[in-house]
Amino acid sequence: MICYAAHEYRIARWSKPLITLYGIKNCDTVKKARRWLDERGIDYQFHDFRADGLSADSVQEWIEELGWETLINKRSTSWKQLDAKTRDAMNSGSAKDAILKQPTLIKRPLLDTGHAHFTGFSADSYEKIFARHTL
Repeated sequence: MICYAAHEYRIARWSKPLITLYGIKNCDTVKKARRWLDERGIDYQFHDFRADGLSADSVQEWIEELGWETLINKRSTSWKQLDAKTRDAMNSGSAKDAILKQPTLIKRPLLDTGHAHFTGFSADSYEKIFARHTL
C-alpha cells in the first residue's frame, strides 16, 4: 500500500505541482519567494492573480483558513486607497468582495502548500514551512 501511495504521489507530481504561489509578477517580495523556491528545486505553479484572476471559492477558503485580517495587507497602497468607511466596516464578507475587485489587497505572496496557506515571505518562515510540509 505504501508503494502504491508513493506511486500515486509521483504521478500527481508529474501532472500538476502540489504547490501554488499566488501573487503578482512584479512584486519584489513575490520575486524573493520565487527565487527561494527555485534555488531549492521546489516544483511550484505561479498564479498571477492580476493576469490569471481569482475565484470567489478560493478567496472564501483563504478567509476561512487565515482570517481576513491576515489575508489583507493593511500596509498596501490598495488598502490605503480604500475610503475610511470601507476600511472601518471591513469584515469577512466585505473583505471577500474587496479582494475580488482588487486582488492586490492580498498580502503577498500567498503560498498554498497543498496542506495549508501562508501569507508573506521570509527565508526563515519558508524554511520552517517546508521542514513541516515535506514534499
